[in-house]
Amino acid sequence: MSMQQDFPKRTVHLDFHTGPQVPEIGKDFDAKAFVQSFKEARVDSVTLFAMCHHGHLYYNTPHPARHPGMAADLHLLEQQVEALHQAGIRAPIYISVQCNEYAANKHPDWVALSPELQQVKWGGSAYKAGWQILDMSSPYQDYLAEILSEVLERFTPVDGIFMDMCWDQPSSSKWAIEGMLKKGYDPRKEEDRARYAREVAYQYMARYKGMVDEAQAKHRPAGVWFNSRPKTNLHVEKKFLRHVEIEALPTGGWGYAYFPYVARFVRPLGLPTLSHTGRFFKSWGDNTSLKPEMALKYECCQILSQGMTNGVGDLLHPRGLPSRAVYDLIGSVYKHIEACEPYVENGELLSEIAVVVNPELGDNPGPSGVGVVRALQQLRQQFDIVPPEMDLTGYPVVIIPETTPVDGALKEKLQAYIAGGGGLIISGPAALDENGKPVLRELGIVSEGPSPYSHTFLHALDSVSTGLADYGYVMYEPGFRMKPAAGAEKLVAVGEPYFQREYNHFSGHDYTPEKRVSDYAAAVKNGRTITFSVPIFEAYGKHASPNYRTLLGNCIGLLLPRPLIRDEGPSKLETTVVRKGGNLMVHLLSFYPERRADDLDLVEDPFPLVDMPIAVRTDQEPKRVYLAPAKRELAFTYSDGYVHARVTVLDGHAMLVVEG
Repeated sequence: MSMQQDFPKRTVHLDFHTGPQVPEIGKDFDAKAFVQSFKEARVDSVTLFAMCHHGHLYYNTPHPARHPGMAADLHLLEQQVEALHQAGIRAPIYISVQCNEYAANKHPDWVALSPELQQVKWGGSAYKAGWQILDMSSPYQDYLAEILSEVLERFTPVDGIFMDMCWDQPSSSKWAIEGMLKKGYDPRKEEDRARYAREVAYQYMARYKGMVDEAQAKHRPAGVWFNSRPKTNLHVEKKFLRHVEIEALPTGGWGYAYFPYVARFVRPLGLPTLSHTGRFFKSWGDNTSLKPEMALKYECCQILSQGMTNGVGDLLHPRGLPSRAVYDLIGSVYKHIEACEPYVENGELLSEIAVVVNPELGDNPGPSGVGVVRALQQLRQQFDIVPPEMDLTGYPVVIIPETTPVDGALKEKLQAYIAGGGGLIISGPAALDENGKPVLRELGIVSEGPSPYSHTFLHALDSVSTGLADYGYVMYEPGFRMKPAAGAEKLVAVGEPYFQREYNHFSGHDYTPEKRVSDYAAAVKNGRTITFSVPIFEAYGKHASPNYRTLLGNCIGLLLPRPLIRDEGPSKLETTVVRKGGNLMVHLLSFYPERRADDLDLVEDPFPLVDMPIAVRTDQEPKRVYLAPAKRELAFTYSDGYVHARVTVLDGHAMLVVEG
């Protein structure tokens, strides 16, 4: 997936959740000032609110849910849409789905119920503010359909419909129980309640998308996005969509590990994709706050580097006038993004490694998923994250992390892939079947059961020892005992301790010292397969030991000796490679995320690259090499299929352009 020329590039998601007690809705709205804020900030699409989480409506309607604080003669959404369209700016329309305070208060029986028959309420209790969650198997689904129908009647042709808060919501309401019984499900079983919730979600997604498609039949197709759903299920749910939007506010609970994982899963699906972060210091609701400019720049440049277009979340003040400070911040970043876009529009992101993950883990894959993304990012390997169904034949190397079960279908696919010359790295439990035997004979390993030790020690042998001392590096996570089969090669030996640490039998502060190097292996190479008996990705995700990353890099180097990128940059440097025509563009992102408070990672400064050597693999000697968007020419040499240059980037992001 690459950034598309006909898709919005620099968007704003303009929140407007406004309670019924707030007066003066849209009182200060001025169409000219409203539009000018977005034009000056280089914004080309603004998502506007028809209905918010409070369930109130902001357009001309006789519906009783119309916001009581909005003057009778003010048709706010109509005026916003008209003003933006006159300026050539798109205006997709937002509708809240499962959060609707107005409907919940009018119809308490429509609210989802827990198995204990308590209201499902997000972020609150009976005496704490929070959103009541509606049950989509109740008549509320029809209520919402009527509002969507009215919006489409008034605003067609629409630029898009953004439907928010659309997760699978299990419920024990009378509506849900009746629906489950009709399908032969047992409402007492958690798995049946979850199954029914997924089916209800798919039913209303198909229904609402059909309504939009019908309304737009005489116009260009409009995108429909159902937010708050796991992106790792998009290989199934893309039938309901024409594009994807990734919500990822790093300081708002998503963290800086979330977007790289999800983006690399989404982009091979081939759908136009935008991702929005936020201008808020923390998250949605932290309305009167601004994050540092370098944090917003890092997030937007990272989005661009993943072949996606940008979005920034904002909240419009109830009186309807955008904040100058907010759009000065957004504009400062979007001007840089705009200058970079021509180099990568309609380009192809290049990847050499496929990481096969279990989509059932959702968008937060735990230490194993975080570990594999961080390790490969820091090693500057070019990779995608894919479901087991994905075609693997175009990737020189495939990685199976610990949490991906190798079932019958994936097993057959991997056997064919290996037979075709593909390289495989498989780690920990993924290498064994339910009986503790190797999942593939091609691995060339013998399993001798779980290790009796919680901690062992890794001794890298000659072929993977670059950058590692002659030392037994502790492995903090347990593995299994493995030996190479005939013809296979031991890459890493396992040191074992004197004994397993117990409450009544221990030595020292933490784990027992190493007694000896055993006959077992922590990594075995057989042909073009490498098996780890220890959960190396999980361990890196949990403990971030640079030695694990170095060992992984050395093992990958055995299977991929000529990677797209070689550089001498810091571990914080992130790269992606885009091919457009005869040119290669290498995104160089060098920022400094750090833990600034409990549960808050933040970027305030770039991390400068000064005269950093970098080599890019190309088929022929280039005509010129330069840094974009500044167009700063670079001296270069060409040898052994690589173009060699040195780069200096002081403001966090640039693109190395290798012009063919």
